Amino acid sequence: MEKLYARDLYGQTLLELGKKDPRVVVLDADLSGSTRTAIFGKEFPERFFNVGVAEQNLMATAAGLSSCGKIVFASTFAMFATARPLDQIRNTVCYNNCNVKIVATHGGITVGEDGASHQAIEDVGFLRPIPNIRIIVPCDAWEARAAVLAAYETEGPFYIRLGRSKARTVTQKPPFELGKGQTIEDGRDVALVACGIMVNEALQARDVLKEQGISAAVINMPTIKPVDEDLIVRMAERFGKIVVCEEHQVIGGLYSAVCEVLARTRPVRVAAVAVDNKFGQSGNPEELMKHYGLTPGGIADKAVNLCRQTSGN
Repeated sequence: MEKLYARDLYGQTLLELGKKDPRVVVLDADLSGSTRTAIFGKEFPERFFNVGVAEQNLMATAAGLSSCGKIVFASTFAMFATARPLDQIRNTVCYNNCNVKIVATHGGITVGEDGASHQAIEDVGFLRPIPNIRIIVPCDAWEARAAVLAAYETEGPFYIRLGRSKARTVTQKPPFELGKGQTIEDGRDVALVACGIMVNEALQARDVLKEQGISAAVINMPTIKPVDEDLIVRMAERFGKIVVCEEHQVIGGLYSAVCEVLARTRPVRVAAVAVDNKFGQSGNPEELMKHYGLTPGGIADKAVNLCRQTSGN
């Protein structure tokens, strides 16, 4: 399967939207080459604004432009798009339900050698409690494109989290439906619910588990908020055990969202493959994924242990 940069398709999609809709404007915080918003800026300089290293101004300006009828895309690295301007996101963008689409690149520990200061592994947790915002973590470049189009077509604030590295194509360009998960592979013993690049890791874990006689379903859950509650409950009723896989802290992200749903609907055993309440560190992406257990082997181990626990009841 091909590997693509999600941020490449983001930049190309912005260009397409800019050509068909003069309301689209794009803002960046001095990282337009990396986020690929420069593609839009080169074609439409009058609708592109580089606010510099001033993320609070980025969000406040985006909100102001949206109040004038613009559809605003605001981009920078995920670490700087969430933690630094959190006040403006909450009190200006979301409180006023502004039509601002925050599309952040360089999410997760796979930012790599830039280290802990640049590795956004708490970003979803920062934003998920805030009313009005929708949160999407696409699994590959094509789903990223579909998410950007869905955000463009849907009024209100969005946070779309993209990675730095190329990601293997998983979805084969399926229709993206906001708030819905997708069963990529079916199974009979355990459900692996994943988002972002962890969907590909879960698919590989499925092959590892198959060698051990365990049949795993793989669920792609790109929308973290609003999460697909119906699908989560169906997986719980069918399998009685779920492994949640995400390139994020174990607190505040997809694992938390799944557990919150099940705690009030269908309590079952849930295991997490996520960063276990630790900071990131410098290293190449593959080394970091291995160090934090975000691998097919790590997922398979959690699934095997969960199956053993359940069979012992």
